[in-house]
Amino acid sequence: MTRRVWTYAGLAVGLVLVAFPFGWTLLASFKPESEIRRDPPTFLPEQWTFGNYAGLFERTQMDQAFFNSTVVALASVAGNLLFCSMVGYAFAKLPFRGRNVLFGLVLVQMMVPAIVVMIPQFVLIARFGMVNTFLGIILPTVVTPLGIFLMRQFIADIPDELVHAARVDGAREFRIFFQIVLPLCKPALATLGLITFFTSWNAFIWPAVVAQSEDMYTLPVALAIFNSAQATQYGLLIAGAVVVVLPILVIFLFLQRYFVQGTTFTGLK
Repeated sequence: MTRRVWTYAGLAVGLVLVAFPFGWTLLASFKPESEIRRDPPTFLPEQWTFGNYAGLFERTQMDQAFFNSTVVALASVAGNLLFCSMVGYAFAKLPFRGRNVLFGLVLVQMMVPAIVVMIPQFVLIARFGMVNTFLGIILPTVVTPLGIFLMRQFIADIPDELVHAARVDGAREFRIFFQIVLPLCKPALATLGLITFFTSWNAFIWPAVVAQSEDMYTLPVALAIFNSAQATQYGLLIAGAVVVVLPILVIFLFLQRYFVQGTTFTGLK
């Protein structure tokens, strides 16, 4: 009993430490600028206001940046769910020469920092005329080594007898993949979708390099440009941070059960 009490107490302390910064940020977004700068700071707003959100959308193209981030994130998620699952299926269930070598190369790519390949990627994007376009921002993110690894690990645990029985019945590989394998991969797909959405939604360096006009900025880029263009206004920046974080939090709360299942079954830590 004592051990359980200490366990719950430790978890409660950890929850407070993790949730407190976001809770303060959310409440601070409803404070006027003078109260945010007050020393000592307050936790609950003494004067509630929506002026930070109104000012944020009036003084910036935040609605356009929100639309851009949504398009980029959803396209990246769709590409990863389709292509990474297809490649993972090939590595897990299709015997072909050099399969282990190719999968080893995928694992090696997981250890290469993204910044290392950014310049070659930008050169290719520029030569194809995709700078300052949605396609230029999205294309390098539609297939990721982590997504291939995650889907391969999950699909490898699906019994081979299901695939062999479908082949005996005359089903082709695409039908086996879409009608048998893919419906069994919901936890892994949810996990991959969440990871991809979080990564794409919060991405800053690559969108900042490719997007070269204000109407193509994503949310993190728009906030950074707004902050550097004038004197720091904490109320507007905090409201912008809430706008960036809130969709991620809502999506995670709805899909957390599948995320836990996917990370458990694939061995992802």
